[in-house]
Amino acid sequence: MPKRTRAGVLTALAVVGLTAGTALSAAPAGAAPKAPAKFLAASELPPHSTGWIADKVKGGVPEEMQYCFGESLLAYTSSYRTFRTDLDTGAQQLNVVVGNSAKAKALATRLDKDVKRCVARMDADPEVEADHKSYGSLPVEEGARVHGFATRASWGAMDIHLVSVGRDGGTVTVVQWGQMGAFKDAPVKAFKKTTTTAVNKLY
Repeated sequence: MPKRTRAGVLTALAVVGLTAGTALSAAPAGAAPKAPAKFLAASELPPHSTGWIADKVKGGVPEEMQYCFGESLLAYTSSYRTFRTDLDTGAQQLNVVVGNSAKAKALATRLDKDVKRCVARMDADPEVEADHKSYGSLPVEEGARVHGFATRASWGAMDIHLVSVGRDGGTVTVVQWGQMGAFKDAPVKAFKKTTTTAVNKLY
């Protein structure tokens, strides 16, 4: 991933002093994914001036999601796809096969709460200001919720992220988009469309 992309997407995690893999050391990184759920294509992400590049699907949890969701995902088999641009924008989709609707509902509820807890934890760092914004729910399959959070570091870095958690039956999907910027720079309408597509494609 280009340096500017990593700076834009990972600043919110790096400023709290975590290294990749710390929160989810038990994840089978690189293992062959077992999930039958389908992933987003690059063309289904919010439009970007340089276009998107989609990496291959891998097993485990992407480093961009480990800080916020790692502890909640330890007990589950998951797989993910990372998307890149030539500038400062990146995205990930994580699919988690839970096994039944009741457990998937509980996991989705926990992940929604994890977003808010994660923002509060970042905001507690004296070097960072972090704000959360809820963009509501989406009427797709068993439902999805969309969140946004913005971070401002003491040295001037500003990042904006959109995160959604959705569910179809026994599978949960998490989609995250991020770049340098503020809430005004977030493509909320396009991201909601991406989330709806992601949930509809699970099976």
